[in-house]
Amino acid sequence: MWKTRIGALLLLVIGAGIGYFIYASEPALHSGKTVYGQGFAEKFPFKLGLDLSGGVQLVYQADVSSIKPEEVKDAMASLRDVVERRINLFGVSEPVVQIEEKGGITGPVEERLIVELPGITDVKKAVEMIGQTPKLEFMKERSTAELEKYNKAIEKFKADQAAGKPLNIPAELLAGPYQPTELNGRFLERAVLEFDQTTRAPIISLVFNEHGSELFAKLTKENIGKPIAIFLDRELGNSEPISAPVVREAITGGKAQITGKFTTIEARTLVGRLNSGALPVDKLELVSTQTISAPLGAKALNAGIWAGVWGLLIVAGFLIVWYRLPGFVATIALLIYVVLMLTLFKFFHITLTAAGIAGFILSMGMAVDANILIFERTKEELRKGHGVHDAIIEGFARAWTSIRDSNISSIITAVILFWFGTSLIKGFALTFGLGVVISMFSAITLSRAFLFALPVKGHGTFVRFLFGSGFLRIR
Repeated sequence: MWKTRIGALLLLVIGAGIGYFIYASEPALHSGKTVYGQGFAEKFPFKLGLDLSGGVQLVYQADVSSIKPEEVKDAMASLRDVVERRINLFGVSEPVVQIEEKGGITGPVEERLIVELPGITDVKKAVEMIGQTPKLEFMKERSTAELEKYNKAIEKFKADQAAGKPLNIPAELLAGPYQPTELNGRFLERAVLEFDQTTRAPIISLVFNEHGSELFAKLTKENIGKPIAIFLDRELGNSEPISAPVVREAITGGKAQITGKFTTIEARTLVGRLNSGALPVDKLELVSTQTISAPLGAKALNAGIWAGVWGLLIVAGFLIVWYRLPGFVATIALLIYVVLMLTLFKFFHITLTAAGIAGFILSMGMAVDANILIFERTKEELRKGHGVHDAIIEGFARAWTSIRDSNISSIITAVILFWFGTSLIKGFALTFGLGVVISMFSAITLSRAFLFALPVKGHGTFVRFLFGSGFLRIR
């Protein structure tokens, strides 16, 4: 018995310590006061979503039509890394860049990129920070027959233009003298600014990754004596190549050079843009923006906190009034459950949103639900004449299957919501699912330890009152 009570006391001390950590890690709770250990604790602040802290959310849709299906995931992951690098250059605090697939059941899958910038309320500035990362393409010369058609199309177009005839641009002219290859900016490892030893003209040296080196070697080997045109942002109107060097021999080192009529400043800017990330998809279109001001976010956060506080007080009041001593024990377990959840949010940097707070509050109800099942089963055993200790053991045993099944179904629901839901739903699903798992620990382990540590025995009038229900007592 003493071991059980010491264990329960230890759990209380640990719970109080975790609660103190939560208090110490929030400067707003102890502003102007000296709190021992707060320097370490304050390294773990809550990570708030845009709806609670304010900021800008940008949703982009990526065009991956020309990318092989098996390479789409890698391209989107590369796109996310590119955008993250560009945002980090501007020192935005804890930006969130995530990939989302929309549709797919009844329609085509849309690859989307969601960018959240806390503290940024100027949409124009946010878009400028991300910018249009350059799309680098290496194109080879078309076949002889196709070039002849292209040249004839140019001659005819010029003749029609000179004669004042209606101008119809033929497909051969639109296609141009070059055709796309597999090699593009997706395979670029880095760009370096160098200078020609003789003319001191700026040269941009490109270094490809392993796969890009293989593609470049194959491209140069198959096009010896022909030009390889290098285009930058061709779809944005730059129809002329920035460089079109003629291949003299196969290049196997995975390196290329861009030379052109640009100044040192222009070359340095281009190198910076290329190093920040060449766009690994065909097109990135901004489809929606959402701006939340800091005061509005603070108001939503304050409302969420008070909702949680009132929910906890009302639930605790109900448990104590209706279930008396077991209700008081359940309230202590519920408080420890709350501080455990808050600590997990801090340590694992889980982003808290308004929907996430709702999931957290809902999971508190799930924790109480398990205790109610246990207490009702315990009362049934007490009515049969069993002692408190035996009644508690039977109550937990009989309630376990119901608790297990209900919590498993809730966890399955949370997993489905997280897997298929949008970012807003995922926040709710994550906190709800995590709360259900932790609630099983608080209801089964904590409540059990505290109840067995109680110095209550027998089946007397006082015991029946303590374990009664509402305004009734067990007969």
